[in-house]
Amino acid sequence: MYLDHWGLKEKPFENTPDPRFLYLSKEHEEALFRMLYVVKERKGAALITGEYGGGKTVLSRALLDKLAGTEFQLALILNPMLSPSQLIREVIDQLGGKVAATASKAVVYNRLNELLIAISQSGKMAAVIVDEAQAISRGGFEEFRLMLNFQLNDRFLLTLVLLGQPELAAKVDKLPQLKQRFALTFHLRALSEPETREYVRWRLSIAGGKPELFDDQALAPLYQFTRGIPRVINNVCDLALLVGSGEGVQKIDRALLEKVVADFEGKGGEPVEASAAGAAV
Repeated sequence: MYLDHWGLKEKPFENTPDPRFLYLSKEHEEALFRMLYVVKERKGAALITGEYGGGKTVLSRALLDKLAGTEFQLALILNPMLSPSQLIREVIDQLGGKVAATASKAVVYNRLNELLIAISQSGKMAAVIVDEAQAISRGGFEEFRLMLNFQLNDRFLLTLVLLGQPELAAKVDKLPQLKQRFALTFHLRALSEPETREYVRWRLSIAGGKPELFDDQALAPLYQFTRGIPRVINNVCDLALLVGSGEGVQKIDRALLEKVVADFEGKGGEPVEASAAGAAV
C-alpha cells in the first residue's frame, strides 16, 4: 500500500524468514558461524537460544542457504510438537527415506541407521535443523538423543541443530545425557541501539529504498520501545511507513514514530520516553 510513496520495491519489514533481509549483527554472525562449524565439522549438536522475535527463524533459513548444494542432506523441522514416533518418521522422510506406517520402532531406527550410512557413503552429510525447539516433548528429546547415537568410528552420521526460546536451555539442562551431546551452546542477545539503527537502514536498502527514510531522531525512541527485538522493530517500522505515507510525509521523524509507538502501547499518545521502560516485547 505504501511502496510507491516511499520508492520501495518490496516491503522492508515483513516478519517472514527471508534470508535476504538477515542483518548480521555481531550476535547473529557469531550464531551463524557456530552453527556452520558444528555442521561442517560433524560435531554432533548445537543449541541456539534467543528471545521470541530475536531472529532465530531467519537464522535457520540462512543456515540452510549456506548449506545448500550437493554436500549436505538437510531436514528442517518446523513443527517439533510432533509425537516422538512422528518426529523420527519426519526426519527420515525429509532426509529422503521411506518407512512403512506400520513399522515398529526398531524397524524405524534400523531404517534411519541405513539411511544415514547411505548418505555418508554418497559423500554427503546429514543435518537436522529444528526451529521452535522449546516445543519438543520430553519423549521427542529422547528420540533426538538416540539419533545422535548413530556414529562411525570417527564422526557423527547426523548433526542436530536446535533453535528455540530461552526455556529450551532449561529443558536440556534437565536431560544430562542429551546435554553432553551438544558441542556448543549460544544465546542470541537482542540488537544494541547502534545495531537497531543499522538494522532499519539495512532492510530499507534491501527493499530498494533510501536508508535514511527514518531520521536519526526517530530511531532513538524506536530502540527504547523495541529493546532491539527484530520482530518488534519490524512491526513498528511497518506501521510507521503506512502512517507516514497516509500523512504524505517524506521522512519518518521522531513525532511520527512516537505516535506509532503510542498506538502499540494503547496509551493514547503518551510519549515513548515515559512509557517504554515498562513495555513488554
